[in-house]
Amino acid sequence: MPQVIHNYSEINFDLPGKHHYQVAFHLDGTWGYSLVPLTVINGKRGPNPNGVLCFGGTHGNEYEGQVGLKRLCFDLDPDQMSGRVILMPQLSESACVANSRTSPLDGVNMNRAFPGNPRGTISSRIAHFVKTQIFPRGRVVIDVHSGGMEGAFPHCTSFHPIPDSAQRAEIATVSQLFDTGFVLIYASTMASGLLTDEAEAEGKVTIGSEFGAGASTDRLGVQHTYEGIKNVLRHYGLLDGEIKKIRHADSAPTRLIKADQLDAYVPAPCDGIWEPVVAPGHAVDRGELLGRLHDFSDHSSAPLNIFAPRAGWVAMLHLGARPRKGQTLFVIAENVDWSDLTG
Repeated sequence: MPQVIHNYSEINFDLPGKHHYQVAFHLDGTWGYSLVPLTVINGKRGPNPNGVLCFGGTHGNEYEGQVGLKRLCFDLDPDQMSGRVILMPQLSESACVANSRTSPLDGVNMNRAFPGNPRGTISSRIAHFVKTQIFPRGRVVIDVHSGGMEGAFPHCTSFHPIPDSAQRAEIATVSQLFDTGFVLIYASTMASGLLTDEAEAEGKVTIGSEFGAGASTDRLGVQHTYEGIKNVLRHYGLLDGEIKKIRHADSAPTRLIKADQLDAYVPAPCDGIWEPVVAPGHAVDRGELLGRLHDFSDHSSAPLNIFAPRAGWVAMLHLGARPRKGQTLFVIAENVDWSDLTG
């Protein structure tokens, strides 16, 4: 059984081998704890400067990261590894238990809680733990997401626009190790307080991802998580072996796309019943029909047709049938040449 940790100083992050913990964060307003899972692996083949930090369950209703990281907690063998790997498969443990995007303990979205506050609510204190105790112990950060109940994405890894050319080029290279159909550069101005924002700002090689949707456990999304992280370990020499192909051998090369400006994120103009007519990952032309919004207060009325404002790739579609006015209805991303990032 994992060791329950009440004081961070009880964790020996340098201890050789594999060690499982549950980090106890006291509840707000009552006795008890949220026990956040943590596995620390220090390979017995020696040190490696590229420690890898992996997070799942930042949103509790996104399961590909939770399942993929839990499998890695069990499967990774420190006897066959060098360097350090830290795995946190259910970062917002309370949200994961509740099958919720936000924690029911404080109503906070963990991916808006960074850099955290040691005297804040429970989500803010977990974020502060990650910022001060986990981030200093690795150079590569992987945060595994899926659309939950919010949106449907093509399987993709992701990162923000990165001003530092060397950091940007390395992130672009690592993002391809998950062998997804797309790599998405997304707007850093869409939200604040993201785990990836904080890691990127520290200069870390930071990879986000979208590996499923609908609060299900996407089979290929788990493979992208599990094998993609192992590919990262192989790439940096923490694990032996060749980079593994995850999709079918005849799959198209990974396509780099960007939606780095806010006008790519189009809000629903009104409430309605959403009927998409395209799928995530499809190429569309400017003016092409994306879907229809239906008003059933008059079932004889014409739908409101929603058209693509530009040509590009459907990087996200609202998942639920009932978007509210102002929620992002779709994202259209444009092609980017890999040489623009790595050349």
